[in-house]
Amino acid sequence: MAIPKKGSRLITVDGTVFRWRVRHKPTYDEGMAWSPLSFAVERAEKPGRVLVVSLPCARPDNWLAERTIAVRPVLVAGCIRRAVDQGWDAGQPGPVFILTVTDDELAALLGEPPQYLVPFLWGVIPEGGGIKDLPRCTQLWSRDTPATNRAPSDP
Repeated sequence: MAIPKKGSRLITVDGTVFRWRVRHKPTYDEGMAWSPLSFAVERAEKPGRVLVVSLPCARPDNWLAERTIAVRPVLVAGCIRRAVDQGWDAGQPGPVFILTVTDDELAALLGEPPQYLVPFLWGVIPEGGGIKDLPRCTQLWSRDTPATNRAPSDP
């Protein structure tokens, strides 16, 4: 199994260059939040055994608005180091190496408490946040509100 180059990102961890990628479209199980968010990692030069990391939350594009996190390079680097410590040899051929990350391990890998996000109709709200935390929505109009106080361009 190899990771497609298109859509993947490069990261250097301890002098070795790796390629990592989150699947572009969710599977049905991922969309329903039955399967967790996962990403794959392999060596960029002479790829061998692939690492699949399973995180303790749903994908950001899940259909049920379950909590999620952003997969950032600091998390990917931490997972690569953890997998190497557990015996993953990226240069040797072999079956997929699976690393399952728990909620408790997530903070250690990130170096800080995880910032969970909750997908919402127009964007993503930080867990515990509200409608004012949405990045693209500034004001909601009710259909019952008269149009007298609205800007001319608003419907």
